Amino acid sequence: MKMRPVILASAFVLTPFGASAQLLDFPGGAARTAERVEQLASYRLPIGPWDGEEIQAIWAEGEVVQQAWQVRAEGITTLQMLAPLREQLIEQGFDILFECDANICGGFDFRYATDVLPEPAMHVDLGDYRFLSAQRMGDTQPEYISLLVSRSSLKSFIQVMRIGARLGSAEKLISASTKTPMPLSAPTVAKRTGPLAATLEDAGHVVLDDLLFPTGSSRLGEGDFPSLSELAAYLLANPDRKIVLVGHTDSEGGLDGNIALSRKRARSVMDRLLKEFGVPSRQVKAQGVGFLSPLASNLTDDGRTKNRRVEVILTSTQ
Repeated sequence: MKMRPVILASAFVLTPFGASAQLLDFPGGAARTAERVEQLASYRLPIGPWDGEEIQAIWAEGEVVQQAWQVRAEGITTLQMLAPLREQLIEQGFDILFECDANICGGFDFRYATDVLPEPAMHVDLGDYRFLSAQRMGDTQPEYISLLVSRSSLKSFIQVMRIGARLGSAEKLISASTKTPMPLSAPTVAKRTGPLAATLEDAGHVVLDDLLFPTGSSRLGEGDFPSLSELAAYLLANPDRKIVLVGHTDSEGGLDGNIALSRKRARSVMDRLLKEFGVPSRQVKAQGVGFLSPLASNLTDDGRTKNRRVEVILTSTQ
């Protein structure tokens, strides 16, 4: 995996950075878990997503300060973490060069083509992270910063990379105070938002039995499907929950063809949840198993009808 350097930002350090070095204010209770400081080094700052081969990047040189922070923030999304930090940078004169979430960034490839402090100090969920890079002009040279935010079920993880004139002390980079720029806990919401949600959490799976697919088609039909509305409400109210939509068919036809058809139908349902209901893509996956998991006998019309379905599987373990 490669990163493509396109600009050389020369930054030979002559004097310590001034009082404006303190860039970010984290919530009280935030803990710095790792730090690396190099007085004169280079860093390839991403300014574009993984394109299948490499990441476009800016070469930045100067003092490189890399820190990992953890904040106990159960239920907070990565966007809720990043947004107030972005606003702080903009207020201090930074221009945003690039911003992405896991899907836009490039998932696994982007994560492992960038410099990240190791676990357990910095944790990155490959399906749930956000990245931002920014730049501003200092008195003697450009100053660059990147933020990588992710989370677990109980904690938020933030990595800060700062490249520019020498700070003099990395302690000036970030403060943790009672002036909290982001919430420490999510609003309390009910884990269940209707009968479908109750069944899903109790049994671990539920059939979306009101969905309609035109004959021979993998595209979900038009119209309102109450099961999708209820499922979307559950996922939006419970951002820590993740599901897999599993497509099923009857036993008519070959296995390979039925697996392909069932997968396409599951993806069609997933697309509806994402595009029309705004469910985050990190919460939903789609698979198909063809006729390998029947609900009823394929010897009758009624049984074959029951077997043609899309089922929701709850994959969260907490």
